[in-house]
Amino acid sequence: MTKLSVNINKIATLRNARGGNNPDVLKVAFDAEQFGAQGITVHPRPDERHIRYQDVRDLRPRIQTEFNIEGNPIDSFTELVLEVIPTQVTLVPDGNDQLTSNHGWDTIENRSFLTDICKTFKAAGIRTSIFVDADPKMVEGAKVCGADRVELYTEPYASGYQANREHAIAPFIAAADEARRVGLGLNAGHDLSLVNLAYYHQMIPWTDEVSIGHALICDALYLGLQETIKQYLEQLK
Repeated sequence: MTKLSVNINKIATLRNARGGNNPDVLKVAFDAEQFGAQGITVHPRPDERHIRYQDVRDLRPRIQTEFNIEGNPIDSFTELVLEVIPTQVTLVPDGNDQLTSNHGWDTIENRSFLTDICKTFKAAGIRTSIFVDADPKMVEGAKVCGADRVELYTEPYASGYQANREHAIAPFIAAADEARRVGLGLNAGHDLSLVNLAYYHQMIPWTDEVSIGHALICDALYLGLQETIKQYLEQLK
C-alpha cells in the first residue's frame, strides 16, 4: 500500500504570517493522523519561514505515524535530525533562498558527500531517502551512496499531465523501474494533487509513499482537512 504523508509546511506559513499559534501546527498534525494520514512531513529551512526547528522538536513526541523530515543536510539540519530521530530523513538540495524544491540531487557528482551523510543518518537508525529527478542514472547513483529510498521529484509530471499524461509519466516509470531493480524503496512528491495522483499511482503502484503538502492544504480550504485526506487516500487505492 502506498502511504500518504501530509506535508504541513503551509500550515506553519499561515501561522507565521500573524505570529502567535493560530493555526496550531501540532494540532493539525494530530488531526491529519486521526483523519487517516499515514505520515507527517516537514521541511525546515534555515530562515524558518514556515516550519521552525522548534516545531520539529515539539512534533516528534506527538507523531504516532511516520515522521519524515526533508531538507538540505547542512550542519544545523543534520544536528536537528540526529537530535529528534525521525522515521525518515529526505535529503533535498535546496539553496538557502530557494522558494521551493525544484530539482533533485546529482547523485554521481555528489557521491562522496551523500555517501557520508547517508552513513551518518543510517548509523542513527534513520531511514534515508535521496530526492532525485526521474533519471535512472540518478536512482542508481543513490543506491551507490547507500540510500534506503529515493523520492522522485514529480513537478515535471504534474506540469505535463494535462497536455499528455502518458508522455509525462514515462520517465517516472523508467526511474521507478530502476529503483525496483536496484532494491531501493520508492517515494514521490511535489505538485501531486487530486487531479494527477490516481494516474501516477495506477502507473507506478509500487510507490511506498507520497508526500503532499501545497495542493492538499489548498484543497482543505474548500473541502475541510478530513474530507481532503479521505479523497487523497481514495486516489491511492
